[in-house]
Amino acid sequence: MNLKPFAALICMASISFSAFSASDTTAQLVNKAKMESRAQASHNLVREADFKKTEQELKALKAQLEAKRTSIQNATDVLTQTFSDNENKLARLEEKLRLETGSLGELFGVVRQNAKELGAELSTTVNSVDRAEHTATVTQIMDAKSLPSMPQLTGLWMSMVEQIKASTELSKTQIAFINGEGNTQTVDAYRLGSIGLVTDQGYVNWNTQRQDAIAYLKQPSNGPALASLSALANGEVSNVVVDPSRGRMLEQLALEPSLTDRLQAGGVVGKVIIGFLVIGLIIALVRGISLAIARQKIRAQLKAPDQAGDNPLGRVLAVYNKEQNRTVEALELRLLEAVVDEQTHLEKGLSMLKLLAALAPMLGLLGTVTGMIETFQVITQFGNGDPKVMAGGISMALVTTVLGLVAAMPLLFAHNILSTQAENIRNILEKQGIGLVADQAEKRAESNPVGSPVGTVA
Repeated sequence: MNLKPFAALICMASISFSAFSASDTTAQLVNKAKMESRAQASHNLVREADFKKTEQELKALKAQLEAKRTSIQNATDVLTQTFSDNENKLARLEEKLRLETGSLGELFGVVRQNAKELGAELSTTVNSVDRAEHTATVTQIMDAKSLPSMPQLTGLWMSMVEQIKASTELSKTQIAFINGEGNTQTVDAYRLGSIGLVTDQGYVNWNTQRQDAIAYLKQPSNGPALASLSALANGEVSNVVVDPSRGRMLEQLALEPSLTDRLQAGGVVGKVIIGFLVIGLIIALVRGISLAIARQKIRAQLKAPDQAGDNPLGRVLAVYNKEQNRTVEALELRLLEAVVDEQTHLEKGLSMLKLLAALAPMLGLLGTVTGMIETFQVITQFGNGDPKVMAGGISMALVTTVLGLVAAMPLLFAHNILSTQAENIRNILEKQGIGLVADQAEKRAESNPVGSPVGTVA
């Protein structure tokens, strides 16, 4: 059987089926491409419509901004022209004012300058308590931009005359006074010219802006009061302490430290030095009284040498009476022992006094070094621009030095005096002891023949 025609037929059928399948796939792809093309075209139309809408909006905004710019430019041109016209007009008016005022312009400058000086005086002087009638006129001239009028010039002159007269017056008035509790009360006061204001509290600090007064923190010694100024107003002679600086010296007086403030500035080292000084003075006082009593008793003992009393010389005499039967050499040693014992009692506490006198300046030097270290620390932290910041360390350095010297000098002086007194008493005891030994030796020499032993052992 011949199979070739059949195979050929099958091959042709396969080729025809493949061609049919390929053509179907191509058609699908074409249709899909056409659909995507139509969708893209639709999307492009929407985007184009949006672009055109945005373009129209931008064109409208541009036209609006250009119109606004044109309006602003026109307004700027108008204002520039107006400014130029005003400048020309102002220049013509200034020239006209200069020609019309002439030398009055210089007068106006002098008047304003004097008004400012007088206004500064009126803002601080105590004359404003009861002599400020023309102050408003002076203020008007200071603030004026035009030539002063004749009434204003007259008011300025009257204000000057008023202040001159007020500086020579001692007038009594009433003022608003703020006491230490912060309450305001009306009190009587004397205005001492333009120098100060005095109440029962003494000088007070007058505030022109608030129209009230407060007392200064510290008053000068023998400062004025209402009673003394009343006597002065009645024509009686009275010494009045015045502050020619118009309160500046009184303000500085409040800053002057007291003795307590200076001692507190010494810190712990200063307190230790003061403690040493107090202890040393107590020792010196006790030993001084003891030595004075001993000297009085010795003087009384010298008047009655036969009766040995309770005093240094009496105890030496008691040793002599007890040991006079011994040899001269033994008696001399016993008396010397008694004198040394008495000297120990007489010089008791003097070594401590000398030690305190030596320690005081050394502690002062320690405080000085400590204060300088503190000062350098402050300079390192805050710089040296403000001296007040360094005042604490410098005060400690100086105050402790002064305290050390002040403590050392009286202690050394007391030690010298007490040592001298103890030495004098010791000399008296030694002199009396030597005299007793000499008397005993003479007695032994008289009682024993030549070549015999001088003394016997008890």
